[in-house]
Parts: sequence; structure tokens; C-alpha cells
Amino acid sequence: MSQAVETTELILEMDVTDDGYNFSSSIETALIVAENDIQSFKETISSIESLRPNCDKLDYALAASSGVLCGIIDIFLVGKPGESPVGDVTDKWFGNRTADFARLCGWDDKGDASSAIRFLEKEFKIPYDQRGAGDAGSIIFDLNPTNHHFKSLGHNPTLLGLFFSILDQFTNQSHFVSGGELISLQNADGKFELHGNSVPTKLFSGFVNWFGHLISDVSGSSGSKSRGMGLPSPFWAWTNDIIAIKRKLNVPISQFDDTINELALSIYKEGYDIRFQATQAIPVFINETIVRLLYTTRRLVKYYIKTEKEERSASAMWQACEPFSNPTVKRMLTVAHGTFCMMDLGDATIRAFITGGGTFNMTEFSLRLNIVGVGRFAISLYGETKQVVVIRKAESEAQFARREIIIVENYLNGLSLLSELYDDKDLVNFVDDFKNSDMYVQAFQKSVQLAELRKVPDNNILRTKSDIDSCFGGNRK
Repeated sequence: MSQAVETTELILEMDVTDDGYNFSSSIETALIVAENDIQSFKETISSIESLRPNCDKLDYALAASSGVLCGIIDIFLVGKPGESPVGDVTDKWFGNRTADFARLCGWDDKGDASSAIRFLEKEFKIPYDQRGAGDAGSIIFDLNPTNHHFKSLGHNPTLLGLFFSILDQFTNQSHFVSGGELISLQNADGKFELHGNSVPTKLFSGFVNWFGHLISDVSGSSGSKSRGMGLPSPFWAWTNDIIAIKRKLNVPISQFDDTINELALSIYKEGYDIRFQATQAIPVFINETIVRLLYTTRRLVKYYIKTEKEERSASAMWQACEPFSNPTVKRMLTVAHGTFCMMDLGDATIRAFITGGGTFNMTEFSLRLNIVGVGRFAISLYGETKQVVVIRKAESEAQFARREIIIVENYLNGLSLLSELYDDKDLVNFVDDFKNSDMYVQAFQKSVQLAELRKVPDNNILRTKSDIDSCFGGNRK
């Protein structure tokens, strides 16, 4: 965006001496310079105006309709874990990807998905895979197959999960979060040995084990009879991260930390894992795609209607209908995602009260609330807020440019009058700094001297700035 700046250079130059005067520019040149200045100011205003969204009523209606459509998809086809038709498709997709990964790692493709998971569990062994059922973990802190993926920090698909996974592999430990406590199980697996002959190779081996084991667990464990307990959602896994960090730093755990962690664990037990969060992303992605497609289609049609065939070009067409960076499509996305979140939030709230028998059931609400949609809407709101700040800062430049256009247009009128009076191309000294700068004062004094040399009647000489403003404004008799 061009910057509006004040200019203090001379537009017309003339030197006055005791013997006469000489000129280094012409009125025609000054006219061209002034017109270029006006064009520059108009470009500044245009660039600032392009920051504003240019949505019409149909744009808003289409965006809201897309939000409603995707809200219906979310309510009836996504729903909550265990009752989601789209979720069943997502579960199968993850299972197929797990089998594909197992084939890449050498699985002989014999048996079902459980066989592929079992192969990966053996290929990427880690020391923190206690599931209960006789393991030491179940005796210490209520660890069982329905919660061990959530409670085990190494099973969390987060950066802190990666850190604890490598730490546990180096030290043969298991770190768990349970009941607001960070628990470390020493000598977790007497048979485990991290491969590698140096620290870098062990770090690489630890990362590979962490990643491979996550893939094996994304569709549940090998012994799962149904969909199994997959990996916890990255959004809810942060509740474990907060407790682990606070315990390491000896910071007291608040009641809120403990409550939100228990809520995350309860919805995980209901099937809210990374697979279901991927399911929630589907209507959000559809909403995003529809809005951008609608925007592009409308602008593309307008371009072909309004642009002559000879003037069309690929670059101009793309600039007219590009659906990514312009503020108009961003405003449409804000409306679409806001509408989607209103429908999703309303459905989750109503079902929470119905399930709770008149009281608000927080678990039911959390199971049905589309966190992906809320997050995408929050991003849109942040973008809108940021854009408002940018526009407010740029508005001062636009106002300055508008004032300068008025000043320079008045100046052009004066120059046009001078070009008619001075057929011999003799010049006068003007400046475009109208704020009484030293340059302006010197230039004005020279113009007065020139008028006196030419024997101009005293009442026709413009001796002050108010005189010349009055003259150019048409008020001087």
C-alpha cells in the first residue's frame, strides 16, 4: 500500500535578479507534475479501500446458507462418538491407513486389521504401554485398557507427548497423569532396550518408535473387540500437559485443571479420540470449500460478463475471482463459520439439557460441540479484528490523501488560469507546500517581485497566502 507523504519540492522554479528573471520549468510541466500527484493520491485511497470487504446481500445470504447446510450435516451425520454415520467411515479410513503403514514396514498382509496393529506394536516397542490387567500400572493408579492411551503421556500426539516418549525410552520409565498427579513408573519394561550406539541415533530411534507406535494405536489396540480406544484428541490432551508441567515445576494444581482433565478423560472413554475429531473437521472443511467456490463462481461470471473478449487475460481473471487473500471472501467465511457454530452450539446445548433430565450435562455437551468449527470461527474473528485495526491505521492516510487531492486540484485550477494569461511561457514561482514553509515564503516573495517588475497594479498583486487562496477560489474581484 502506498504511503501518503507531504511534498515540499518546487513545482515551478524561477530565479529573480536585479537584471531580470529566468525560468527552469514551464506551466505545462507543472500541470503534468500536479496531475501525477493527484493520481498517486487516488492510488493510495484505492489501496486503502481494497482492505474493506465488498460483500453484497447475496454474498451474505450464500455464506449463511452454507453455514446452515454444514450445521445440518454436523448435527445429523457427525453427532457424537458411537452415533456418527460419518464417524464409521472415518474409522474405516484410519484402519486402512494403519494397514498401509504396516505393509510399508514389512507386514505380510495376512489377517485382519488387528493383525496389522499387532505387527506394528511389536515392530515399534516402547516401555510405557501398560494397559492394566495384571500390569503394575493397574495396581498403582487405576490404569486399564479404556484409559491408558489417555493417561500415558507418551501416547499423547503432542510435543510434550514426544518429549516424554523419548524420556521414557532413554530411562525405561512410564509417565502417567492420574487424579491430578504426575506418576513415574521405574523400570517399566525389563526387556526394553532403545536401539542406537550414540545419543543422536538413540534420539532418532526414539522418535521412530514414538511415531510408529502412535500409528499402531490410532485405530485402537490389537486386542480391541470394537472400534477400540484410539489416541486422545490433541486439543484435549493439553489437559495432561498442563498437569505434567505444573507438577514438574512444583506449581499447585488448581481445581479447574483437575476438573477439565477429568472431563477430557470422561469424553475420551465415550469414544472422543483423534478419529472423531477428524470426523468433526469434515463439515468445517465442506463449509470452507463451498464458500470459496461460491465466491469464485460469482466473481468469475461477473468478469466474463463485464470484460470484453479482447481484454480478458488469465492474470486479470485470477485477480478478479481469487478466493484466498481478499477481505470479501474472509468476511463470507466469518459469516459461514459463525452460522455453523450457532447451529452446533444450539444443538449441543439442547441435547445436554435433554440428556441431563433438565440439568446441564457437561459431558454430553462436550461430546457434541464441534471443537474444530469453534477453532476455525475463532481464527476468522481474529482475522476480522486484525483487519479493523489495519483499516483504522490506514484511514488517516486516506484522509490525508483526500485533503491533498483537494489542494492540488485547486492548485491545478490556478495553473490553468496562468497558462491562459502567459502565452509567452513566462513563469512564476509556486510550491506545493501550502503550510508556510521557508521555501513557500521565498517563492511567494519572488512572485511579488516579478509582479512589481512587470508594473502590475498594486491592487492586483497577490501579496499574502490568503490573497492567492481567495484568487484561486474565485472570491477576488
